[in-house]
Amino acid sequence: MPIRTITIPVKDLAAAKALYADLLGTQPYVDEPYYVGFRPANSPEIGLNPHGDVAAGPITYYHVPDIEATIRTLTAAGATLDQPAKPVGGGATTATLRDTDGNVIGLYQGDPQ
Repeated sequence: MPIRTITIPVKDLAAAKALYADLLGTQPYVDEPYYVGFRPANSPEIGLNPHGDVAAGPITYYHVPDIEATIRTLTAAGATLDQPAKPVGGGATTATLRDTDGNVIGLYQGDPQ
């Protein structure tokens, strides 16, 4: 399962956008009030989420072909569902689970680009 996106919760989207553009050496390909996404060369997407829990830290999203099947597999293996699958725009769906130690696992189903 490839890592699709690493989402970073931010408080100040404009400031974070400028900082990450400089850090990653690229401008965002998505620049919306609810999400800013960067596609640095040879790297997973880096996303800035102004609505995320800053205290929780970044979330790694794994690209999966069937999000509901993956949720079933991971919960059978001991994970707990944190946020059920929901559409997030552009035909994509995300969900989050917690592993047996409470770490967040993100799942992404949609366009792999």
